[in-house]
Amino acid sequence: MNPVRDNQFYYVYILQSQKDRYWYTGFTVDLRKRFNQHNKNVIGWTKNRGPFELIYYEACKNITDARSREKYFKSGMGKRYLKNRLKRFLSLTG
Repeated sequence: MNPVRDNQFYYVYILQSQKDRYWYTGFTVDLRKRFNQHNKNVIGWTKNRGPFELIYYEACKNITDARSREKYFKSGMGKRYLKNRLKRFLSLTG
């Protein structure tokens, strides 16, 4: 039994398009798989906008918490939070 691998996490993530700098906020249970799907143009909302860079993610133990966090990040207050949280990264990327 592996306490890390056996626990289910729900991930909220932010991708940045390297093509147009657009941010995409999403939710998944398998972050690596979803990131690869975005970069392979499998996901509709991000199709033809890649390649992408994963710039932020959070892991939650509860699906409801993760969904509400995703909704928050898509709101005006959530976008301000992320810009403040990532200000050093954003200053390096222009």
